[in-house]
Amino acid sequence: MKLRATLIGFAAILMWSFLALFTAASGKMPPFQLSAVCFAIGSLPGLAVLFLNPSRLALLKQPAKVWLTGIAGLFGYHFLYFTALRNAPAVEAGLIAYLWPLLIVVGSALLPGERLRWYHVTGALAGLCGTFLIVARNGIDFNGAYAVGYGAALLCAFTWSGYSLLTRRFDAVSTDVVTGFCLATSILSLVCHLGLEKTVWPATGFEWFAVIGLGLLPVGAAFYAWDHGVKNGDIQILGAASYAAPLLSTLILTLFGFAEPSWRIALACLLVTGGAVLAARDMFRRKIQPPVAAE
Repeated sequence: MKLRATLIGFAAILMWSFLALFTAASGKMPPFQLSAVCFAIGSLPGLAVLFLNPSRLALLKQPAKVWLTGIAGLFGYHFLYFTALRNAPAVEAGLIAYLWPLLIVVGSALLPGERLRWYHVTGALAGLCGTFLIVARNGIDFNGAYAVGYGAALLCAFTWSGYSLLTRRFDAVSTDVVTGFCLATSILSLVCHLGLEKTVWPATGFEWFAVIGLGLLPVGAAFYAWDHGVKNGDIQILGAASYAAPLLSTLILTLFGFAEPSWRIALACLLVTGGAVLAARDMFRRKIQPPVAAE
């Protein structure tokens, strides 16, 4: 059961790796408008399930803390991420924001029944180094003039790691509530869009395809899979393995001609893959350990 849930969590990481490709192909739609549209699309699978099985509507009745955590996690992360990118260079802001997998691994020590081992931290740090090679391929330069953007990026990392860790504490809450989180995030993003941005719609059918792909996968199904994974799977392995997302994203961009291959990608592959395998040491040991013979 735990292995299956962890693999479902891996599916979320795989879907997030398509985020950059779909975003690059989605045209010039401003970020909050894109967020509003994509989260509306992302809520459709959950709404379909509720429509086909109305009895599940009762599962949406949850304490306020569950709703606050979910909405703050999904909307708060994207609001802070967009704010960081508006107020700091994308390389530095992205690197700071991507501290969240390491924060999940370290923070998991505070969860009931979890123990933090040296290989969890080492695996996460290896993934961080691999991410650094990918993100900072053209150099990195932290400038105090961008303090607001850096601060937003750091809050972004704490927001998503905090959401993921708190979600583990709500393991009895059905994943159906993610539908409500997506709808609320869509509405809040729409409010931000109307107040801060100019509306720009996709210009071609291909751009619409990319927007729909975003909504169905990295900004849709991925959140349902992540919710199930962190609640029922191995959150430490998922945290360390999350560093595979920027690596896979870069490989996909390279495959589709949006990026050039380099030695950095090869070395990042070794660091991220090796780190994920190291962090997953317990899972592999449980799988290959022979059963104890009955006396």
